[in-house]
Amino acid sequence: MASRYALYAAIGRLLLQFDLDTQDGTLARRAAFELPEGLQYLWRHASLPILYAACSDGRPKFEGTRHCLCALRMRGDGSLAPEGEPIPLPVRPVHVATDSRSRYAFVTSAHPSRVDVFEIDANGRLGAPVPQQLPDLPKTAHQLLLTPDDSVAVLPLRGNDASGQKAEDPGAVMLFRHAGGKLTHWRTLAPGGGHGFGPRHVDFHPAMPWMYLSIERQNEIALFDMGDDYALRCRRTTLRDPRHEKPRQLVGAIHVHPDGRTVYVSNRADGTVEEDGRQVFNGAENTISVYAIDPGNGLPTLIQTADTYGMHPRTFQVHPEGRWLVAANMTPRWSRTPAGLAEVPAGLSVFAVGGDGRLEFRDKLDLDASRDHLFWAGFAALPA
Repeated sequence: MASRYALYAAIGRLLLQFDLDTQDGTLARRAAFELPEGLQYLWRHASLPILYAACSDGRPKFEGTRHCLCALRMRGDGSLAPEGEPIPLPVRPVHVATDSRSRYAFVTSAHPSRVDVFEIDANGRLGAPVPQQLPDLPKTAHQLLLTPDDSVAVLPLRGNDASGQKAEDPGAVMLFRHAGGKLTHWRTLAPGGGHGFGPRHVDFHPAMPWMYLSIERQNEIALFDMGDDYALRCRRTTLRDPRHEKPRQLVGAIHVHPDGRTVYVSNRADGTVEEDGRQVFNGAENTISVYAIDPGNGLPTLIQTADTYGMHPRTFQVHPEGRWLVAANMTPRWSRTPAGLAEVPAGLSVFAVGGDGRLEFRDKLDLDASRDHLFWAGFAALPA
Protein backbone atom coordinates (compact mmCIF):
# COMPACT_ATOMS: atom_id res chain seq x y z
CA MET A 1 0.00 0.00 0.00
CA ALA A 2 1.09 3.59 -0.55
CA SER A 3 2.15 5.62 2.48
CA ARG A 4 0.88 9.10 3.32
CA TYR A 5 4.07 10.51 1.86
CA ALA A 6 4.81 11.53 -1.70
CA LEU A 7 8.18 10.96 -3.29
CA TYR A 8 9.19 13.87 -5.51
CA ALA A 9 12.05 13.73 -8.02
CA ALA A 10 13.22 16.52 -10.31
CA ILE A 11 14.62 16.28 -13.81
CA GLY A 12 15.38 19.86 -14.72
CA ARG A 13 12.17 21.90 -14.43
CA LEU A 14 9.94 18.82 -14.25
CA LEU A 15 9.05 17.82 -10.69
CA LEU A 16 7.73 14.25 -10.80
CA GLN A 17 5.52 12.74 -8.10
CA PHE A 18 5.58 9.04 -7.15
CA ASP A 19 3.86 6.78 -4.66
CA LEU A 20 6.04 4.30 -2.79
CA ASP A 21 4.36 0.99 -2.05
CA THR A 22 5.47 0.30 1.51
CA GLN A 23 4.80 -3.42 1.15
CA ASP A 24 7.09 -4.23 -1.78
CA GLY A 25 9.09 -1.04 -2.41
CA THR A 26 7.82 -0.36 -5.93
CA LEU A 27 7.27 3.16 -7.22
CA ALA A 28 4.25 4.35 -9.22
CA ARG A 29 4.29 7.67 -11.05
CA ARG A 30 1.34 9.91 -10.20
CA ALA A 31 1.79 13.46 -11.52
CA ALA A 32 4.22 16.06 -12.78
CA PHE A 33 4.57 19.79 -12.16
CA GLU A 34 6.63 22.25 -14.20
CA LEU A 35 8.72 24.64 -12.15
CA PRO A 36 9.85 28.11 -13.28
CA GLU A 37 13.42 26.79 -13.64
CA GLY A 38 15.33 23.61 -12.85
CA LEU A 39 15.01 22.38 -9.27
CA GLN A 40 18.15 22.60 -7.15
CA TYR A 41 16.65 21.65 -3.75
CA LEU A 42 13.24 21.22 -2.10
CA TRP A 43 12.11 21.61 1.53
CA ARG A 44 8.72 21.01 3.19
CA HIS A 45 7.12 23.47 5.63
CA ALA A 46 7.19 22.17 9.20
CA SER A 47 3.39 22.06 9.57
CA LEU A 48 1.64 23.41 6.47
CA PRO A 49 1.26 21.61 3.11
CA ILE A 50 3.80 23.92 1.46
CA LEU A 51 7.04 23.07 -0.35
CA TYR A 52 9.86 25.57 -0.95
CA ALA A 53 11.73 25.08 -4.22
CA ALA A 54 15.11 26.65 -4.95
CA CYS A 55 15.30 26.87 -8.75
CA SER A 56 17.78 27.90 -11.42
CA ASP A 57 18.52 27.43 -15.09
CA GLY A 58 22.09 26.67 -13.96
CA ARG A 59 23.64 23.32 -13.22
CA PRO A 60 27.15 22.01 -12.41
CA LYS A 61 29.80 23.96 -14.41
CA PHE A 62 27.13 26.42 -15.67
CA GLU A 63 25.85 28.93 -13.16
CA GLY A 64 22.96 30.16 -15.33
CA THR A 65 21.20 33.51 -15.38
CA ARG A 66 17.69 32.87 -13.98
CA HIS A 67 17.28 31.95 -10.32
CA CYS A 68 14.34 32.01 -7.92
CA LEU A 69 12.76 30.67 -4.74
CA CYS A 70 9.13 29.65 -4.97
CA ALA A 71 6.45 28.18 -2.69
CA LEU A 72 4.21 25.32 -3.83
CA ARG A 73 0.98 24.21 -2.18
CA MET A 74 0.36 20.47 -1.89
CA ARG A 75 -3.14 19.14 -2.45
CA GLY A 76 -4.37 16.06 -0.63
CA ASP A 77 -3.20 13.77 -3.44
CA GLY A 78 0.26 15.38 -3.56
CA SER A 79 -0.34 17.37 -6.74
CA LEU A 80 1.06 20.91 -6.64
CA ALA A 81 0.04 24.49 -7.35
CA PRO A 82 1.98 27.78 -7.05
CA GLU A 83 1.59 29.63 -3.76
CA GLY A 84 2.40 33.25 -4.51
CA GLU A 85 4.93 34.62 -6.96
CA PRO A 86 8.52 33.35 -7.21
CA ILE A 87 11.15 35.48 -5.49
CA PRO A 88 14.13 36.30 -7.75
CA LEU A 89 17.56 35.34 -6.43
CA PRO A 90 20.85 36.98 -7.43
CA VAL A 91 22.81 33.76 -8.06
CA ARG A 92 22.17 30.05 -8.44
CA PRO A 93 20.92 28.44 -5.19
CA VAL A 94 22.09 24.95 -4.21
CA HIS A 95 20.08 24.42 -1.01
CA VAL A 96 17.04 25.68 0.88
CA ALA A 97 15.90 24.88 4.42
CA THR A 98 13.70 26.42 7.10
CA ASP A 99 13.91 26.68 10.86
CA SER A 100 11.97 24.12 12.94
CA ARG A 101 8.72 26.15 12.79
CA SER A 102 9.22 27.38 9.20
CA ARG A 103 9.20 31.07 10.05
CA TYR A 104 12.24 31.72 7.83
CA ALA A 105 13.67 30.21 4.65
CA PHE A 106 17.46 30.00 4.33
CA VAL A 107 18.86 29.80 0.79
CA THR A 108 22.49 28.79 0.19
CA SER A 109 24.46 29.56 -2.96
CA ALA A 110 27.90 28.27 -3.93
CA HIS A 111 29.30 30.59 -6.61
CA PRO A 112 29.88 32.91 -4.86
CA SER A 113 29.25 31.58 -1.36
CA ARG A 114 26.13 33.36 -0.15
CA VAL A 115 23.18 33.00 2.24
CA ASP A 116 19.82 34.71 1.68
CA VAL A 117 17.07 34.61 4.32
CA PHE A 118 13.36 35.28 3.73
CA GLU A 119 10.42 35.63 6.08
CA ILE A 120 7.59 33.09 5.87
CA ASP A 121 4.12 34.30 6.87
CA ALA A 122 1.50 32.40 8.87
CA ASN A 123 0.01 30.99 5.64
CA GLY A 124 3.36 29.64 4.44
CA ARG A 125 3.94 32.33 1.83
CA LEU A 126 7.39 33.74 1.22
CA GLY A 127 7.88 37.31 2.38
CA ALA A 128 10.51 40.00 2.72
CA PRO A 129 14.25 39.31 2.84
CA VAL A 130 15.91 39.49 6.24
CA PRO A 131 19.04 41.70 5.95
CA GLN A 132 22.27 40.01 7.04
CA GLN A 133 25.75 41.25 7.92
CA LEU A 134 27.90 38.20 7.28
CA PRO A 135 31.70 38.06 7.19
CA ASP A 136 33.52 37.06 4.03
CA LEU A 137 32.70 33.41 3.35
CA PRO A 138 35.17 30.77 2.10
CA LYS A 139 34.45 29.30 -1.30
CA THR A 140 31.72 26.90 -2.38
CA ALA A 141 29.02 26.90 0.30
CA HIS A 142 26.68 23.93 -0.10
CA GLN A 143 24.11 23.97 2.73
CA LEU A 144 22.87 25.98 5.68
CA LEU A 145 21.05 23.89 8.28
CA LEU A 146 19.83 24.96 11.70
CA THR A 147 20.36 22.81 14.76
CA PRO A 148 17.16 21.20 16.09
CA ASP A 149 16.68 23.98 18.67
CA ASP A 150 17.22 26.69 15.99
CA SER A 151 19.97 28.34 18.05
CA VAL A 152 22.88 27.68 15.67
CA ALA A 153 23.11 27.74 11.87
CA VAL A 154 25.71 25.39 10.37
CA LEU A 155 27.21 26.35 7.00
CA PRO A 156 29.57 23.83 5.32
CA LEU A 157 31.85 25.43 2.71
CA ARG A 158 33.55 22.85 0.53
CA GLY A 159 36.50 24.82 -0.82
CA ASN A 160 38.17 23.49 -3.97
CA ASP A 161 41.04 21.15 -4.79
CA ALA A 162 44.28 22.51 -6.15
CA SER A 163 44.42 22.44 -9.94
CA GLY A 164 47.34 23.19 -12.21
CA GLN A 165 48.89 26.43 -10.98
CA LYS A 166 45.89 27.18 -8.74
CA ALA A 167 46.33 26.49 -5.04
CA GLU A 168 43.71 24.70 -2.95
CA ASP A 169 40.82 26.76 -1.63
CA PRO A 170 40.57 25.53 2.00
CA GLY A 171 37.20 24.35 3.29
CA ALA A 172 35.43 25.18 6.54
CA VAL A 173 32.26 24.78 8.57
CA MET A 174 31.05 28.16 9.81
CA LEU A 175 28.73 28.39 12.81
CA PHE A 176 26.33 31.29 13.34
CA ARG A 177 24.16 32.21 16.29
CA HIS A 178 20.58 32.45 15.07
CA ALA A 179 17.68 34.54 16.36
CA GLY A 180 14.67 35.84 14.43
CA GLY A 181 16.17 35.05 11.03
CA LYS A 182 19.37 36.96 11.82
CA LEU A 183 22.74 35.21 11.64
CA THR A 184 25.72 36.28 13.75
CA HIS A 185 29.08 34.60 13.16
CA TRP A 186 30.16 32.59 16.21
CA ARG A 187 33.04 30.30 15.23
CA THR A 188 34.68 28.53 12.30
CA LEU A 189 35.67 24.87 12.20
CA ALA A 190 38.65 24.34 9.87
CA PRO A 191 40.88 21.41 10.88
CA GLY A 192 44.38 21.88 9.51
CA GLY A 193 43.47 25.38 8.44
CA GLY A 194 40.86 23.87 6.12
CA HIS A 195 43.45 22.19 3.88
CA GLY A 196 42.41 18.66 2.95
CA PHE A 197 38.95 19.43 4.35
CA GLY A 198 36.05 19.74 1.90
CA PRO A 199 32.74 19.63 3.85
CA ARG A 200 29.43 19.40 1.98
CA HIS A 201 26.39 18.59 4.20
CA VAL A 202 25.57 17.93 7.85
CA ASP A 203 22.82 16.13 9.74
CA PHE A 204 22.06 15.85 13.44
CA HIS A 205 21.33 12.95 15.76
CA PRO A 206 17.67 13.07 16.84
CA ALA A 207 18.38 12.66 20.56
CA MET A 208 22.08 13.29 21.28
CA PRO A 209 24.34 16.34 20.71
CA TRP A 210 26.15 14.77 17.74
CA MET A 211 26.63 16.35 14.32
CA TYR A 212 27.62 14.20 11.33
CA LEU A 213 29.36 15.77 8.35
CA SER A 214 29.97 14.51 4.82
CA ILE A 215 33.39 15.60 3.52
CA GLU A 216 33.02 15.69 -0.25
CA ARG A 217 36.56 16.21 -1.51
CA GLN A 218 38.16 13.63 0.80
CA ASN A 219 35.37 11.00 0.69
CA GLU A 220 34.96 10.95 4.45
CA ILE A 221 32.42 11.22 7.25
CA ALA A 222 33.15 13.20 10.43
CA LEU A 223 31.57 13.39 13.87
CA PHE A 224 31.47 16.60 15.94
CA ASP A 225 30.26 17.04 19.51
CA MET A 226 27.74 19.89 19.61
CA GLY A 227 29.11 21.42 22.79
CA ASP A 228 30.74 24.77 23.46
CA ASP A 229 33.53 24.14 20.96
CA TYR A 230 31.99 21.66 18.46
CA ALA A 231 34.98 19.36 18.92
CA LEU A 232 35.92 17.06 16.04
CA ARG A 233 35.71 13.46 17.26
CA CYS A 234 36.65 11.44 14.18
CA ARG A 235 37.07 11.36 10.39
CA ARG A 236 36.55 8.07 8.54
CA THR A 237 36.46 6.96 4.92
CA THR A 238 33.16 6.41 3.17
CA LEU A 239 34.63 4.16 0.48
CA ARG A 240 34.62 0.39 0.15
CA ASP A 241 38.13 0.48 -1.34
CA PRO A 242 39.80 3.82 -0.55
CA ARG A 243 43.23 2.60 -1.69
CA HIS A 244 42.01 2.43 -5.29
CA GLU A 245 40.08 5.68 -5.49
CA LYS A 246 39.37 6.80 -9.06
CA PRO A 247 38.96 10.31 -10.54
CA ARG A 248 35.62 12.08 -9.98
CA GLN A 249 34.93 10.15 -6.75
CA LEU A 250 32.92 12.42 -4.44
CA VAL A 251 30.78 12.25 -1.32
CA GLY A 252 27.21 13.58 -1.55
CA ALA A 253 24.34 13.81 0.92
CA ILE A 254 24.26 12.59 4.53
CA HIS A 255 21.20 11.58 6.59
CA VAL A 256 20.78 10.13 10.07
CA HIS A 257 18.07 7.46 10.36
CA PRO A 258 15.03 8.67 12.35
CA ASP A 259 15.79 6.15 15.11
CA GLY A 260 19.31 7.54 15.57
CA ARG A 261 21.05 4.17 15.25
CA THR A 262 22.44 4.58 11.72
CA VAL A 263 23.85 7.30 9.49
CA TYR A 264 23.99 7.09 5.68
CA VAL A 265 26.27 8.84 3.16
CA SER A 266 26.19 8.69 -0.65
CA ASN A 267 29.33 8.01 -2.69
CA ARG A 268 28.89 9.39 -6.20
CA ALA A 269 30.96 9.09 -9.34
CA ASP A 270 30.58 9.59 -13.10
CA GLY A 271 34.17 9.80 -14.38
CA THR A 272 34.94 8.17 -17.72
CA VAL A 273 37.80 6.69 -19.72
CA GLU A 274 37.95 6.32 -23.48
CA GLU A 275 37.30 2.86 -24.91
CA ASP A 276 37.12 2.34 -28.66
CA GLY A 277 36.18 5.97 -29.22
CA ARG A 278 33.45 6.01 -26.54
CA GLN A 279 33.52 7.55 -23.05
CA VAL A 280 32.91 4.68 -20.62
CA PHE A 281 32.43 4.86 -16.83
CA ASN A 282 35.70 4.38 -14.96
CA GLY A 283 34.32 1.95 -12.36
CA ALA A 284 34.39 4.20 -9.29
CA GLU A 285 31.94 3.73 -6.39
CA ASN A 286 28.26 4.65 -6.63
CA THR A 287 27.05 3.42 -3.26
CA ILE A 288 25.30 4.31 -0.03
CA SER A 289 27.63 3.85 2.94
CA VAL A 290 25.90 2.61 6.08
CA TYR A 291 27.35 3.38 9.52
CA ALA A 292 26.21 1.97 12.84
CA ILE A 293 26.18 4.69 15.51
CA ASP A 294 27.59 3.72 18.89
CA PRO A 295 24.80 4.66 21.33
CA GLY A 296 27.31 5.54 24.02
CA ASN A 297 29.68 7.85 22.20
CA GLY A 298 28.16 8.46 18.75
CA LEU A 299 31.12 7.08 16.82
CA PRO A 300 30.16 5.75 13.36
CA THR A 301 31.33 2.31 12.21
CA LEU A 302 31.06 1.40 8.52
CA ILE A 303 28.98 -1.79 8.24
CA GLN A 304 27.94 -1.76 4.54
CA THR A 305 28.41 -0.07 1.18
CA ALA A 306 25.28 -0.74 -0.89
CA ASP A 307 25.49 -0.39 -4.69
CA THR A 308 22.85 1.94 -6.16
CA TYR A 309 23.06 0.30 -9.63
CA GLY A 310 23.24 3.74 -11.17
CA MET A 311 25.53 6.72 -11.62
CA HIS A 312 26.17 9.68 -9.32
CA PRO A 313 23.59 9.36 -6.48
CA ARG A 314 23.74 13.06 -5.65
CA THR A 315 20.76 12.96 -3.29
CA PHE A 316 18.86 10.33 -1.31
CA GLN A 317 16.40 10.27 1.56
CA VAL A 318 15.23 7.87 4.21
CA HIS A 319 11.45 7.44 4.31
CA PRO A 320 10.17 9.26 7.43
CA GLU A 321 8.83 5.96 8.83
CA GLY A 322 12.36 4.55 8.57
CA ARG A 323 11.79 1.36 6.57
CA TRP A 324 12.83 2.55 3.09
CA LEU A 325 15.57 4.58 1.44
CA VAL A 326 15.45 6.02 -2.10
CA ALA A 327 18.55 7.26 -3.94
CA ALA A 328 18.51 9.45 -7.07
CA ASN A 329 21.11 8.37 -9.66
CA MET A 330 21.69 11.66 -11.43
CA THR A 331 22.95 10.85 -14.92
CA PRO A 332 23.31 8.05 -17.50
CA ARG A 333 26.70 6.60 -18.43
CA TRP A 334 28.00 3.89 -20.72
CA SER A 335 29.50 1.18 -18.53
CA ARG A 336 31.03 -2.29 -18.60
CA THR A 337 28.36 -4.68 -17.31
CA PRO A 338 28.31 -8.49 -16.99
CA ALA A 339 26.44 -8.53 -20.31
CA GLY A 340 28.94 -6.25 -22.02
CA LEU A 341 29.03 -2.53 -22.80
CA ALA A 342 25.66 -0.90 -22.09
CA GLU A 343 24.22 2.48 -21.14
CA VAL A 344 23.19 2.58 -17.47
CA PRO A 345 20.27 5.03 -17.21
CA ALA A 346 19.54 7.55 -14.49
CA GLY A 347 16.81 6.55 -12.04
CA LEU A 348 15.53 5.99 -8.53
CA SER A 349 16.96 3.10 -6.51
CA VAL A 350 14.80 1.74 -3.71
CA PHE A 351 16.22 -0.05 -0.66
CA ALA A 352 14.51 -1.73 2.27
CA VAL A 353 16.05 -0.73 5.61
CA GLY A 354 16.70 -3.64 7.96
CA GLY A 355 16.43 -3.60 11.71
CA ASP A 356 20.19 -3.03 11.96
CA GLY A 357 20.08 -0.24 9.39
CA ARG A 358 21.59 -2.28 6.56
CA LEU A 359 20.12 -1.82 3.09
CA GLU A 360 18.57 -4.44 0.83
CA PHE A 361 18.24 -3.37 -2.81
CA ARG A 362 14.67 -3.87 -4.02
CA ASP A 363 14.14 -2.02 -7.30
CA LYS A 364 15.39 0.66 -9.68
CA LEU A 365 13.00 2.80 -11.68
CA ASP A 366 14.87 4.04 -14.77
CA LEU A 367 14.20 7.65 -15.81
CA ASP A 368 15.20 9.57 -18.92
CA ALA A 369 17.79 12.16 -17.87
CA SER A 370 19.39 12.48 -21.29
CA ARG A 371 18.45 16.18 -21.58
CA ASP A 372 18.90 17.25 -17.95
CA HIS A 373 20.05 15.84 -14.63
CA LEU A 374 17.95 13.91 -12.10
CA PHE A 375 19.10 16.47 -9.58
CA TRP A 376 17.03 15.91 -6.44
CA ALA A 377 14.66 13.39 -4.84
CA GLY A 378 12.96 13.24 -1.45
CA PHE A 379 9.82 12.54 0.55
CA ALA A 380 7.16 14.96 1.80
CA ALA A 381 4.21 14.23 4.08
CA LEU A 382 0.86 14.56 2.31
CA PRO A 383 -1.85 16.84 3.76
CA ALA A 384 -4.34 15.08 6.01
